[in-house]
Amino acid sequence: MKKVFVLIALLYCSMIPFVQAQQHSEQNHQQYIWPKDALVKKKLDQWQDNKFGLLMHWGTYSQWGIVESWSLCPEDEGWCERKGPASANYFEYKKAYENLQTSFNPIQFNPDKWAQAAQDAGMKYVVFTTKHHDGFCMFDSKYTTYKVTDKKSPFSSNPKSNIAKEVFEAFRKKDFMVGAYFSKPDWNTPSYWWPYFPPKDRNVNYNPKKYPQKWQEFKDFTYNQIEELMTEYGKMDILWLDGGWVRPFSSIDTSISWQRTIPYDQDIDMSRIAAMGRKNQPGLLVVDRTVGGEYENYVTPEQSIPDHYMPIPWETCMTMGSSWSFVPNDPYKSSREIIQTLVDIVAKNGNLLLNVAPGPDGEWHAEAYQRMKEIGYWLNIHGESIYGTKPVAPYREGQWAFNRKGQSVYVTYLPKMGESMPSLITVPWKSVGKSMLVHLIGESTSLSYKITASGIQVRIPNYIQEKLTDNPAWVFKITQTL
Repeated sequence: MKKVFVLIALLYCSMIPFVQAQQHSEQNHQQYIWPKDALVKKKLDQWQDNKFGLLMHWGTYSQWGIVESWSLCPEDEGWCERKGPASANYFEYKKAYENLQTSFNPIQFNPDKWAQAAQDAGMKYVVFTTKHHDGFCMFDSKYTTYKVTDKKSPFSSNPKSNIAKEVFEAFRKKDFMVGAYFSKPDWNTPSYWWPYFPPKDRNVNYNPKKYPQKWQEFKDFTYNQIEELMTEYGKMDILWLDGGWVRPFSSIDTSISWQRTIPYDQDIDMSRIAAMGRKNQPGLLVVDRTVGGEYENYVTPEQSIPDHYMPIPWETCMTMGSSWSFVPNDPYKSSREIIQTLVDIVAKNGNLLLNVAPGPDGEWHAEAYQRMKEIGYWLNIHGESIYGTKPVAPYREGQWAFNRKGQSVYVTYLPKMGESMPSLITVPWKSVGKSMLVHLIGESTSLSYKITASGIQVRIPNYIQEKLTDNPAWVFKITQTL
């Protein structure tokens, strides 16, 4: 990985600590490797056409309303700040954090309700956190007792205790593509953070070259847990791997600040994992985030959007609120902002994976459901300008976004808050034919227009101007007829 496709992040200020925590905004993507497997190519095409997905970060940490996992990391960074009981002593805090397993009891858990809300919002795929860096499994792994189905968890007696399985099944019933988020680092297992040494930072706390047997234990542990997900949880479309510091030393890009801090080779043999995954799940998309190469089938800028068109498959993962994990009274982005974000991303050849964090009771904030309805209302009318489209130059120009499907070009205007649609508007599309039809999506009547040096000057009737007041995006559909 060298230069060229550098993601220049447009960061949401309120999310800077969380962006830094997971360190995936600063990336280079020159040497993207297109998959050779025909089934992987086919699934990648399907995924790119879907455009809009749901991500969910959920675990025992929701009970304290804190950032997921990172307070266990002994680094002097804002996102690692300890909040909760015994925070003054690291070892007592870690014990208290891990003891959350004994009180995690999300009795309102209803994945069918989530799947319905996501479908109503126009989402087409889901990625669910089966295990974050803290190592707590939201699935019934036989390789650890640190899991929601263990008898220490009060939820283990619930018929839906195998949470990941329930989520995957609920979304498959709605014809979603299904993805498993899985953290490569595991801060609970003794083969990663070996109890013989105290943890120093987010990395493995021993030198794998000096203790190869211990590292092999961790490699086997990781392989075995992923194999469980690939064999016991139904059809799987995406393996979404987080924790990019667990990587071969040879893959470290020293031009990227956070990668320079990785002290050891942490190669977990991705070729073996991917081969196993695709043997059991033909066409499986593997997303080894930030590592690059043949096992990062699409790249995942976090809480950021490239400032330009990217000719490789990519997905912005972004929170609906301010946090990846549940926070009481979390301020949510408006549906207007989310819709305009989706349009911007699609025009640059990307997908949007929007995170909603369930609470300790197993429910979303009521506001999240409301946002889903509002987004879905817009997509129900304008979805043809999103799903299955391809970007077209100039991609993004000022407040305009451009893409196409078949014989139609969609030119979308992103109005500012309070901006009214004028009676005359010039759509900056200059590749016009001898004859064409111009519509505003949602209106059956074609609009009158004339060709000018600046594009297509369209006349907007008064009733349409009034109807589109406060609409987050105005989509002009230009169809060549000759």
